[in-house]
Amino acid sequence: MSLQDTSSPAHGEERQRNRRQVILRRRIALFVTMLALAFPYLGLSAGPAVGFLVFTIGLAAAGVLFFLRPRQLLVREAPLINVPKPRRTMEALSATRLADAVADPIFVFNAKGIVVFANSGARDAFEGVQPGTHMRLRFRAPEMQNLIDTVLQGGEAEAVDYAERLPMERLYHVEALPLDGPARLFVMVFRDQSEMRRLDRMRADFIANASHELRTPLASVSGFIETLQGPAKDDPKARDAFLQIMQAQTTRMARLIDDLLSLSRLEMKPRLGAGRSLDIRTIVSSVIDSLSPMARNAELDIDLTLPSRPLMVHGNQDELFQVFQNLLENACKYGQSGKRVEIFVKANEKEAEVSFRDFGPGIPEEHIPRLTERFYRVDVEKSRTHKGTGLGLSIVKHILTRHHGRLDIVSKLGEGSTFSIILPLAKGNILDDELVHLEADQAEIS
Repeated sequence: MSLQDTSSPAHGEERQRNRRQVILRRRIALFVTMLALAFPYLGLSAGPAVGFLVFTIGLAAAGVLFFLRPRQLLVREAPLINVPKPRRTMEALSATRLADAVADPIFVFNAKGIVVFANSGARDAFEGVQPGTHMRLRFRAPEMQNLIDTVLQGGEAEAVDYAERLPMERLYHVEALPLDGPARLFVMVFRDQSEMRRLDRMRADFIANASHELRTPLASVSGFIETLQGPAKDDPKARDAFLQIMQAQTTRMARLIDDLLSLSRLEMKPRLGAGRSLDIRTIVSSVIDSLSPMARNAELDIDLTLPSRPLMVHGNQDELFQVFQNLLENACKYGQSGKRVEIFVKANEKEAEVSFRDFGPGIPEEHIPRLTERFYRVDVEKSRTHKGTGLGLSIVKHILTRHHGRLDIVSKLGEGSTFSIILPLAKGNILDDELVHLEADQAEIS
């Protein structure tokens, strides 16, 4: 079944004509009725029979005029085009739901640049932009103004890169194009490129930093080789000194390559498989045993506080050993002036915490948020003196992410630093508030 298109201009004109015809028809019907009622009194000389006949015909004509459909009285100038019944409500509802399902912000605006629709992604990303908002008033950047003007004037697809500064910096690739249909509507889609650009910058910085870190020892080794082949060829003392330096530089390159490989393996497998239950006390004790020679050489005392009962976590023993070893090694290197390192192992109902506290010079507050970045160093020369690669804390962060843990850092200048590892406890772990204080350099912990 087909109905007339009620939105067409022709149908609107026909409705106006019908309304005027209905009014005219009812006036004629009223006049004929009054004439029929008055005729018997005006035409008495014609006799009662003729008067009754005129009265009956007048009432019949009035009834036909009153009940006749208005379109039957019209002279049709042209037939109306029949079209299928529009389903605009259902189509609009489906389009709205589809747009809300898209994570990218989407705006639909009219030829005046006024927003007529914004999906949920657009409302979340750009607060305050609602239907009725003018696009030019919300996006005042020159590239966005040019984009809006170009698509409104030319009606062709256009695209630009747009940076949103607040509440946080985000980079979008924005595309605007016209929509098909009788109404002049345009759609603008914002594709978030922030994470992709961040990864690109990180990759470029990583390559640059890795190249720089490897280039320095390689240049040193190359220079010493040339010296040994030339002026110092017959100088035993110079040769021995240069060989020691070359060995130190090659060892540094080996550590850097090992850390790069470790970091690469962790990034390739960001999720930990089915780990086994491990006692944190045992791992921490093993780390202390392995680094006790370093502590003695640095004249450092290591104080350890452990719970009397096991603290079980799920994880990879080698990776957790690497985490604790890295933090204790850093405490011994950079907190050497404090002459003491304290290690606390404790837990609450859900989490275990291992803290490494040194009493060294501390870390300036502005550096703390960036300590886990690759190759980031507070003091480059001091880090190289202690044979650091700048990747240790980045490896710690990746391992803790795999184990659903986190790293907390607290430091004050002149008071030392505390690095705390928080890990979720395994189910069924038994807690005991009784603590046993041991000195690692005097007692053996099994």
